[in-house]
Amino acid sequence: MKNLNTFLGILLVTGFIGCKSNSSSHSHDGLESHSHEEENHKHSINIGSTSDYFGDYEVEDTAYGTKTKVTIVGDQRVMITNSLPNHKTGDFPNPGNPNTISKQNKTYSFPIKPKYTGKSQWMREPGIALNGVKFEPQTAEVVVCETGENYRVEAIQNVIDLGLDFNHAHVQPTGEYHYHGTPTSMIETFDTGKDLVHIGFAHDGFPMYYSKSGKYKSSFKLVDGDREGEDCTYTTHRTIAIEAKGHHDGTYGSDYEYVAGYGDLDECNGIEIDGNYMYLVTNEFPYVGRCVMGEVEQEQQGPPPNGERRGPKGNQTAGRPDASEIIKKMDTNKDGKLSATEVKGPLKQDFNKMDANKDGYLSKAEIEKTQKRNRP
Repeated sequence: MKNLNTFLGILLVTGFIGCKSNSSSHSHDGLESHSHEEENHKHSINIGSTSDYFGDYEVEDTAYGTKTKVTIVGDQRVMITNSLPNHKTGDFPNPGNPNTISKQNKTYSFPIKPKYTGKSQWMREPGIALNGVKFEPQTAEVVVCETGENYRVEAIQNVIDLGLDFNHAHVQPTGEYHYHGTPTSMIETFDTGKDLVHIGFAHDGFPMYYSKSGKYKSSFKLVDGDREGEDCTYTTHRTIAIEAKGHHDGTYGSDYEYVAGYGDLDECNGIEIDGNYMYLVTNEFPYVGRCVMGEVEQEQQGPPPNGERRGPKGNQTAGRPDASEIIKKMDTNKDGKLSATEVKGPLKQDFNKMDANKDGYLSKAEIEKTQKRNRP
């Protein structure tokens, strides 16, 4: 996001002059410059009018407390929102999610004329729904095995209850409600009767849609073979044993690989339709694309999640967590370092070698030094 202070200053001066309610009209035809030329991503469909969400609009719902205002300022689409959904949600807190939904104070900006690069760029938060709720498909949950493997848990799976509701969403400790997959109730709210329902904007400016017919297929597939891993655990407020070894069944992000041409969509779940590039939210993995294909400033995004790396086909594979994550997972007495009784797996085997100052503990610096030395 760039120069938000400038945008906000302009907004205050103009007083949101020209902001329109949901009765104004804008058509998808205004996005013709957002195209690219990859033949295998071209399809033909009559998109037609998509209501007014390409111009100024407001989403307010007194029943749910939603307040989202979008204004075109120069070459940017500026959204100011409290990030409360304008639809029904599941009950929070719940057994899998102890957090309560609360309003936020968010400002986003999206380029009106996005620039397609064809180079995927990972995004923790790839886009924002029209109602101001963010899409954040990946999780922070990791299963760690004593044999060295670690696997990042998918939100939509049947092994660990993360408290998702019927909108494939739940709540972060900050109180922020967010979508991990298909936002069911939101799709119903914004449905105009056409197959493609406009549901948001990615941070690079390209629009996000959902196809009710499901005609556009993901190009990710389950990896052949089995996972490795012995004595694996998942830790939150308590530690539970997890059987990670077995067939790649979609429980973890590393269970999938991207295969170009396997489906209709590219590795960011994007596609060009009638000369317009867009992203699709799908009922199948990756549900919401985990990257963007346009130019974007990703100050808030950072590098890919710790413990993950990109495979040769663009898939996320199992790796090792960084030092901070290792300490967080194993530091039972919360003193910021690891004793010989706290460590597991390879750390236990190499403890004396890694303990450079021989104080009986592994510090973050000592773990990082070992990781750097062993990095391929």
